[in-house]
Amino acid sequence: MAHDFDLITLGAGSGGVAASRRAALHGAKVAIVEGARVGGTCVLRGCVPKKLLMYAAQLGDGLREARGYGWNVPEAPFEMGRWAAAKAAETTRLEGVYRQLLAGSGVTLIEGWGELAGANRVRVGNRNLSAKHILIATGSAPVRDSLPGIEHCATSDDLLDLPALPARVAVIGSGFIAVEFASMLARLGVPVALYYRAALPLRGFDDMLRKAAAAALQAARVELHPGVLPQRIERLADGLRLVLADDRASDYPWVLNATGRRPNTAGLGLALDDQGAVPVDEQMRTALPGVYAIGDVTNRKNLTPVAIAEGRALADTLFGPTPRTVDFSRVASAVFMLPPLASVGPTEDEALAAGHRLKVFETDFRPMKQAFIGGVERTAMKLLVDADSDRVLAVHMAGADAPEIVQSLAVALTAGATKADFDRTIAVHPTAAEEFVLMREVSRTLPRTALPAAAVPVS
Repeated sequence: MAHDFDLITLGAGSGGVAASRRAALHGAKVAIVEGARVGGTCVLRGCVPKKLLMYAAQLGDGLREARGYGWNVPEAPFEMGRWAAAKAAETTRLEGVYRQLLAGSGVTLIEGWGELAGANRVRVGNRNLSAKHILIATGSAPVRDSLPGIEHCATSDDLLDLPALPARVAVIGSGFIAVEFASMLARLGVPVALYYRAALPLRGFDDMLRKAAAAALQAARVELHPGVLPQRIERLADGLRLVLADDRASDYPWVLNATGRRPNTAGLGLALDDQGAVPVDEQMRTALPGVYAIGDVTNRKNLTPVAIAEGRALADTLFGPTPRTVDFSRVASAVFMLPPLASVGPTEDEALAAGHRLKVFETDFRPMKQAFIGGVERTAMKLLVDADSDRVLAVHMAGADAPEIVQSLAVALTAGATKADFDRTIAVHPTAAEEFVLMREVSRTLPRTALPAAAVPVS
């Protein structure tokens, strides 16, 4: 049977664009369907604008710190409206770049909302298309039903379009989005309260990083409410009311819903798991023959670089000479709060659960830049080393430049570096990164624990 295309991709975010362009590079005839703006969450509503706001907050810190370095810097108010206008111009530019990349690769862009219409078929409005392969790359969206009344709250999409900063803010949640925006808003001068269920923010990260995040938020004067999740949210004439346990209540003019994201699966007609995600196997195949899925819609590793890697691997497998899969065992990640956090490899608990006997190396210090001006910001670092093989299993860091440093060290871990390799590496001085090759004293040795039957060892 002849098809209109070799591949139709639903969703023109980072993963869908990467897969489509790679497939076209292999000679496939490709169409990509998008019902909103080209570029997806990361470019338009997530990673990129979020980090631009982080830079704005960081510059505010820099202006204050400059006085300690001899600069006579006057007070300078932040204007959210000016930032938002510049952000909008930049995301528009980036959307144009993405459109040019698709056109330059020979990918046909079809604008509209696509849905599966049977085997090998996609419907976009009144248009019916067919393809040998169909890729679902529709991403995710903020959860809007996690608590009664939370639909009244703003999401991160709304925050990035604000014309002016709110007078006070409550943030509900403690994941990436909650912690990052609480940190940024506080450093931009907004009083912030953070409400979350757990004892520490950032579930899933190593405890050292979770404690560092809580300390950094408190240092920025964020009001932490661990173990406190609103029972419901009520709309007021001039804001929102968070109704807490025992009918206690707190009123805020603006509340951020950062309780998570959910895969975009409406209209797909695919079987979903209990989290509402599209289940896939190692080759990214869904239960429907010829249909594949990558990125946040699968709810596996919800990070932009992972979606891009999955998309390219799938294109290579379907249209290239060598099939490929993606290794999820050492995916680095970062939290762009101030100071930022970054991590690659398992947490301490995960490494123990996987059956490793651990040597733990840790350090905590005040960086030279902060010490000179009497600042309180600190840097914390941890190496997890397999005590039997000497292989470095994980790197965790909280502090200035953590994402850049951990990204570089992720290469060493992927290559199988040992602690001896770290020890014989000569340091660059004076830097924070040198501490990773200067840690000699074992903080503690942890014995191997029983390996759970369902555990997958971290190699």
